[in-house]
Amino acid sequence: MKLGIPLTILLMAATLFGCTSSSSHSLYVPLAATHKNPGHIGTTTLTGVGNQTDFDFYISGVPTSTTLPLRIYSFINKGSCQQPGPIAFAMNDKVNTQSVGGVNGFTFERSASIAMPELLSDHYSVVVRSAPEDGNVDLFCGDIAKATR
Repeated sequence: MKLGIPLTILLMAATLFGCTSSSSHSLYVPLAATHKNPGHIGTTTLTGVGNQTDFDFYISGVPTSTTLPLRIYSFINKGSCQQPGPIAFAMNDKVNTQSVGGVNGFTFERSASIAMPELLSDHYSVVVRSAPEDGNVDLFCGDIAKATR
């Protein structure tokens, strides 16, 4: 008996079932540099993990006057980048970053105690800010409502 075809069908079915029943989805949010940080780019990827949302950030740079090692603060605000509202969640239990080797940029991870469906059901934006010793300057902003899969 040849197992090739039945095994292939079983693997395809398992793969399709796994893709459709996954409870963890990721969304990509581009971050626009503010006028205080021109010429830089940033992104964050949101991943729902139970009742929280994890954020994986990449930023290409910060103003040259920023002190190193780089400390970055991040927030989820009500409203959009164009019409910001109050801070809904501060994601600052850690503020450290990692330099990306060979590339002029930084990565960091944060999490917020809000389920991703709830985060997507209202108007929120994510803000990346410099440390207090660097002026508490908003460096990047991204509208979560405009997230893409």
